[in-house]
Amino acid sequence: MAEEIRQSKLIRRLITPEGAAIRLKLATAAERAGAFLIDIAIQWAIVIATLFGLNFAMSGFGEGSANIAFAFWLVFFFFVRNFYYIFFEIGQRAATPGKRALGLRVAARDGGRLTANSVLARNFIREIEVGLPFQFAMMGGDGASGWMALLGILWSSVFLLFPIFNKDKMRVGDLIAGTWVIRTPKTKLMHDITSAPGNQETSSRFNFTTAQADAYGIHELHVLEDVLRQSTPDIKQQVAARIRSKIGWTRQPGETDLAFLEGYYAALRRRLEQRMLLGDRKADKFDVR
Repeated sequence: MAEEIRQSKLIRRLITPEGAAIRLKLATAAERAGAFLIDIAIQWAIVIATLFGLNFAMSGFGEGSANIAFAFWLVFFFFVRNFYYIFFEIGQRAATPGKRALGLRVAARDGGRLTANSVLARNFIREIEVGLPFQFAMMGGDGASGWMALLGILWSSVFLLFPIFNKDKMRVGDLIAGTWVIRTPKTKLMHDITSAPGNQETSSRFNFTTAQADAYGIHELHVLEDVLRQSTPDIKQQVAARIRSKIGWTRQPGETDLAFLEGYYAALRRRLEQRMLLGDRKADKFDVR
C-alpha cells in the first residue's frame, strides 16, 4: 500500500496542445541518479579511450607531438563534458544513453515540443549543480580557504540535492528550462479500437490523403485513443476541431465529431503501421523526417 501511494505521487496530468489530458509518470530521484551515473561512466570511457588512442598514435613522433595530442585531448574532454547531454537530448528521443537504458526521457512541462533553448538551459546549469561541489571539495588549505570551501560545498549542495526535496523531482535546470524527466511511454501501437464491425463501417466513410494522415505521429495516436475512450463530448469536439484545422478538412454534412475522430484514428493508425513496416517510425507531429 505504501509503495502504491508513493508511485501515485509521481503521476502528473498534462494537457497537450490538442486539448487532451494525458497521464505521465515522473522519474524518481534514484532513477535519475542511476541514469546520470551511467552517462558519467560512458563519458569517462570515451575520454579515456581517446587518451590512450592519441598516446598510441603519437608515441613515435616525439615529445612535442605528445604535448599537442594532450592539448587536443583536453579540448575534446571539454566538449564531451559540456555537450554530451545536449547532443542526445536535443534529438528525437530526448534522452541520453543512460536515460534510455532506464526508460526515461526529457519532456516539456507545457506539453509542447522540447525546444533547443530548453535543452541548453537545463544542461548549462549542470555545471553549477554538479561541477561546483566537486571543485569546492578539492579546495585545500587552512583558515579562510577551508571555511570558503565548506561554505561553497553547502551552497552548491542546495543545487545538487534539489531533486530530492521537491515533489516533481526536478533539478534547478529543469525548473529554469520548464522540463520534466518522465518514464518513456510505450512506442508500440495500442489495440485498434476501430476494429469492431460498426466502427470499420464508420471509418470507411472518410478518405484522408497521405499528407493528412502524416500530420501526426505515435504520440498523438495514443492521445487520440485516450480521447476516444474516456473523454467528454466537449473535449472530443475541441480535439476534432483542432485536427480538422491542422489537416485542412472540411466538415461533411451529417458528420459527427465522434465519427470524424474514429475515422481519422483508423487512417492515422494504418499510415503509422505502413511506415513502421518500412522501418520509418514517426514519433510525433514534430518529427518531419
